[in-house]
Amino acid sequence: MSLRDFKRELRERIREEIAALPGDYIAQSDAGIFAMVTTLKEFIDSRNILIYCSVEREPDTAGIAGTAFAMGKTVAFPCCYGGGIMRARAVGGIGELVPAILGIPAPKESAPVVMPDAFDLIIVPALTYDYAGYRIGYGGGYFDRYLRGLPAFTIGLARERLLMDTLPREPHDIAVKCVVTESAAMRIPAA
Repeated sequence: MSLRDFKRELRERIREEIAALPGDYIAQSDAGIFAMVTTLKEFIDSRNILIYCSVEREPDTAGIAGTAFAMGKTVAFPCCYGGGIMRARAVGGIGELVPAILGIPAPKESAPVVMPDAFDLIIVPALTYDYAGYRIGYGGGYFDRYLRGLPAFTIGLARERLLMDTLPREPHDIAVKCVVTESAAMRIPAA
């Protein structure tokens, strides 16, 4: 089996595990992840944040974004285009997001673009992470392309029940610098 086929099967298995998680665990996990992220020194000290808008049963990012807005930070969300191209656009609140590619809320095209090297903190979406900070994403490769060479502190949000010992990785995969679950913020040592 090719690595691509293995990753596709793994994505399906993780999606099934996510669907089977009890609602009370999802709520408890969201609250814990929110508390962990918003008390991180890197979050508190950051000025410019790139965060994704969570959908379905992903760890909730609305509260994290709301706290960042309340703290006066510049908050941007990804806008994805064909060919794996992604830009970050700043908004003044979650209410400014509109349905975009794959139904994921994103800023309008009129929202100002924030250059990649302006971010001090980037929260990276994934189905899950491993203890080394690698992820199984959704297969589009947008964030791996975007993150290449950026110095920002990167955070991956993962439900503890889904965290894996190790995930398959390819040369283009980029590990986050910190994996946050409902009970821990695990900083990944620099390679």
